Formats: sequence, C-alpha cells, structure tokens
Amino acid sequence: MRLKQYPLRAVSEHELNRLDRGVWPATLAPVRQLLDEGLDLAPATVLVGENGSGKSTIIEALALAYGLSAEGGSTGARHSTRASESALAEHLQLIRNAGAARRGYFLRAETMHGFYSYLEANPSLYRPDLTFHEMSHGESFLQLVGDRFKGPGLWILDEPESALSFSGCLALLGMLKDKVATGRSQVVMSTHSPLLAALPGARILELGEWGYRRREWDELELVINWQRFLTAPQRYLRHL
Repeated sequence: MRLKQYPLRAVSEHELNRLDRGVWPATLAPVRQLLDEGLDLAPATVLVGENGSGKSTIIEALALAYGLSAEGGSTGARHSTRASESALAEHLQLIRNAGAARRGYFLRAETMHGFYSYLEANPSLYRPDLTFHEMSHGESFLQLVGDRFKGPGLWILDEPESALSFSGCLALLGMLKDKVATGRSQVVMSTHSPLLAALPGARILELGEWGYRRREWDELELVINWQRFLTAPQRYLRHL
C-alpha cells in the first residue's frame, strides 16, 4: 500500500491543553465539534458556510498550529500588524503523515497588502521582479501562488475569491488541482465561491449551527442559492 505523502492526516484537541467549551471560539458549533471529535483532513479539504460560522477561525488556527503566520506567509514569516487571532491554535494537536513535507504557506486575502510590504522590507524573502504593489489585487494573488506554492507542502487559503474575478478563480482552481494531483501537497481552503468549492476530489465540509457536515458540491446551500438567484434574480431583488 502506498503511504500517504500529503502533510496532515487530522487535527484534534490537545489532550494536555483542553479549551473551555464555554469560552469563544469553542462556543461556535464547528469549533466545538472539531475539539470533541477531531477533524480528518483529505488531500484537499474545503470549508464553506455563512459569515460568522467559524471557517476563518478554524483555517487561521490550523495555519498557526502548523507554524505559519496568522497574517500570511510561510513557516519563516514573522509578519504581524495587529494580533486578532483566537487562542484555538494553542489547544490543537496536528497528526502528521510520516515522511511528508513540512513546508507550507498561508494566503489570507484580507491581509495581503500588508504582507506584500513585509516581503519588500525583507530582501531575502522578496524577488524584485515581482512588484506585487504594482499589480491588481487578483493579479498579485495569482502571482504569489505561482511563485510560492512550489514543491510538496501544506497550502492554506482563507477566502481567496475576494481577490479574484471569475477567470481568476478558474486559474487558481487549476493551480490547486495540479498541486493536489502530485499526491505530496495538501490544500485546506475556506470559501464563499461555488466555483472554488468545486475543486476536483475535495472533501467539502459545510459549517453552520449544526457544526460541520460532509456535503457533495450540488448539495451545498451555497450552490443551490446561487443557482436559484442566477435563474431568477428578480425573485430575490424584490425582497431587498
């Protein structure tokens, strides 16, 4: 049997540092479920759900537990403007696949402007030919993925669609599909985009007041609602 080569098998609560269930973010149902049951990770795992459901909280904590910066970057990044992350990462334990890569990168669309400035201020991390601040948000995002998501590793993305057009989302989808296909790279992504949620082979988890549940793409409320809106937008617009 071929050994799994992608970095992480699962994430669970650390037995020696449990989180009080009455304290945020354990009060969020998906976070509480992760702590109570643990979460198995596939080569590609996609989290979807409404604002405030806990997607970014889980994504951020996973990145921190892996050793990545909360505001983006690799395991060596030390970029920070204003600490706002939860304490969840301190209570997590990662279950790794033996012999897998420990490299990784965290892309967080809402903090990328500051992250580009951090790269420019650290010449050892920065390629002068990649002038991110002179590109559009979407162009710089895709350029960074192409430049930094190299070789095996764990690639974590928090709502990347906020930087991308439809064609940009398709381009990113192609990049992530190719990374996962190597068998040595792993993607964990939160998204509101039905396009990005269609990442081939991904395990999709829908988050809400129930916690998180496995769903097929065409079962997602996200997909169903977009399909209904595109079919008959006036049905929604007249209620605004």
